[in-house]
Amino acid sequence: MASTPKGPQKQKIDYNIDRQTYDEFARACSRKGLAPQIVVEKMMKKFAETGMM
Repeated sequence: MASTPKGPQKQKIDYNIDRQTYDEFARACSRKGLAPQIVVEKMMKKFAETGMM
């Protein structure tokens, strides 16, 4: 019996971020029609690959 491949696993993170910074970020994501977690995932991936922000 073959099993189906698992989907991507997610990790819940908990960081303290300045409220005004987060609110501005969330509004910018909303204006562009993006989910904040997707933007953060892409930023983390880029940082891991290049070491630059």
